[in-house]
Amino acid sequence: MFKGLRPILYGGREVWPLVEGGKGVSATNHLSSGAWAAAGGIGTVSAVNADSTDADGNIIPQIYHGATRRERHDELIRYGIAGGVEQVRKAHEIANGKGAININVLWEMGGAQEILEGILEQTPGLVTGVTCGAGMPYKLSEIAGRHNVLYLPIVSSGRAFRALWKRSYHKVPHLLGAVVYEDPWLAGGHNGLSNAEDPLKPENPFPRVKALRDVMRGEGISDDVPIVMAGGVWYLRDWQDWIDNPELGQIIFQFGTRPLLTQESPIPQVWKDHLRTLQDGDVLLHRFSPTGFYSSAVINPFLRDLQARSERQIPYSKQEAGDHVVQLDAGVKGKNFWVTPHDRDRARAWVAEGYVVALKTPDNTVVFVTETDRDIIRKDQTDCMGCLSHCGFSSWKDHDDYTTGYLADPRSFCIQKTLQDVAHNGNIDQNLMFAGHAAFNFRTDPFYSNNFTPTVQQLMDRILAGD
Repeated sequence: MFKGLRPILYGGREVWPLVEGGKGVSATNHLSSGAWAAAGGIGTVSAVNADSTDADGNIIPQIYHGATRRERHDELIRYGIAGGVEQVRKAHEIANGKGAININVLWEMGGAQEILEGILEQTPGLVTGVTCGAGMPYKLSEIAGRHNVLYLPIVSSGRAFRALWKRSYHKVPHLLGAVVYEDPWLAGGHNGLSNAEDPLKPENPFPRVKALRDVMRGEGISDDVPIVMAGGVWYLRDWQDWIDNPELGQIIFQFGTRPLLTQESPIPQVWKDHLRTLQDGDVLLHRFSPTGFYSSAVINPFLRDLQARSERQIPYSKQEAGDHVVQLDAGVKGKNFWVTPHDRDRARAWVAEGYVVALKTPDNTVVFVTETDRDIIRKDQTDCMGCLSHCGFSSWKDHDDYTTGYLADPRSFCIQKTLQDVAHNGNIDQNLMFAGHAAFNFRTDPFYSNNFTPTVQQLMDRILAGD
């Protein structure tokens, strides 16, 4: 057993202070989370577009029949509740009374509150806690209170937690199960970088977590309420100074990337095989997500195409102004696109290369794409099923008048489509693959040599040994 590591009391039971990170859209399901709990840890079922299965155990494709976005959004919510309930029940069976089962939702997920309430209503006593991030989930404590479950907000700074606590969490202090510090430079998936932080200048997590603990202490929250260190955690031996450190209080650790490469992990084999090839730097922190948040994913042709698309971009004015003194005559119809002479020449060159269509963005720029890409972008925008509360790609909003009021942004992509595809045997080169920045360890960690794929129990034993 690693020095200083011991079980904690969570939800009335003793568990190892090791949390499985919830990875949305079918990358974490009942198999992995149930096994994690069965090994004595805190397993996390992803309640983001969770899979349902038929009587034969086959995954039911999430196909949308509604004629309008609003109708398809209602279908999405029904899929989400049905899948989440099934995954929780199955995970609970696998856990067999050991460990604990959490569920994970994204606050910026379309219909997040309805889906969360729907799952909790149908799984009384099965869910210990709810982790929630990707936004500011002010109502999380209120929902937790209604269903008597713990809540674990995901934040990336003490400032963010203070805002949540003062606005609503202080009203339900007894159900605060933990506070998840998700490092915005190291974690996979969506990251909570603020405008004041430089994506290219990672900060040491220790002072940031200490600042979070200081905020919690200032609000009268006991040191026994854990802070979950999430993002970049691989070997516990690297975090020895954090365990039993009086400056930090109770610290537990979340593993999001390592559970991807286990026998119980539901991701396709080709994805697992690719993880073994990654080198340091092969995960990119980018801002192409339609949520508007930064996120971290494996660099592949899909991401490279998004990068290149944004680089084929020029600003324009609707009338002659400043240095916009020539009219754009490539990729557009009409004469109300005034650009610089240099940008006009760049546009002509892109058209000559086959990028013959200029699409307007919300920022008074145009990006140049092929006709094929234009057709895909337009179709994906038309097929929107409202998977986000606010979507920059399609301009959908899940309440009020159901539009953000902004022009749909062709520099982004349909996140629901690509995450569903990659999780269900889609092309790993043409879809988004989230991963943490420590994923390169799969290639160098001797535990995975000779193509060894551990069970979750074997992985847990390895982690508990410090490795």
